[in-house]
Amino acid sequence: MTRLTGSALRLTVFVGENDTFRHRPLYSEIVHRAHTGGLAGASVFRGVEGFGASSLIHTSRLLSLSEDLPVAVVIVDTEERVRAFLPQLDELVTEGLVTLDACEVIRYVGREGDGATTDTKGKKSL
Repeated sequence: MTRLTGSALRLTVFVGENDTFRHRPLYSEIVHRAHTGGLAGASVFRGVEGFGASSLIHTSRLLSLSEDLPVAVVIVDTEERVRAFLPQLDELVTEGLVTLDACEVIRYVGREGDGATTDTKGKKSL
């Protein structure tokens, strides 16, 4: 398990929910590449409303026809590891926003001894 405390870097990638890379959701490709690259962790957050460079508002409201909601992929790790991952985003993200923020990790603890193992795709099984 990766140990992470103190100063770190937060990478946030804002893309559309319908964005894809080789017929796979872009957010999923980013998460899987981060996992394969050994980064400490990645999470995907789905927005309920937003707009970007196109100035087109996307919303989850019932009467709206928009389904391409904003999605944020957040990765936190050491500055060295996050910066080493950035070239992969050059290949993946053709439109969207990528930001970096300094942050401080107070606590990073995984589950231990729960009897589950992790397969090659990072999914837990008993």
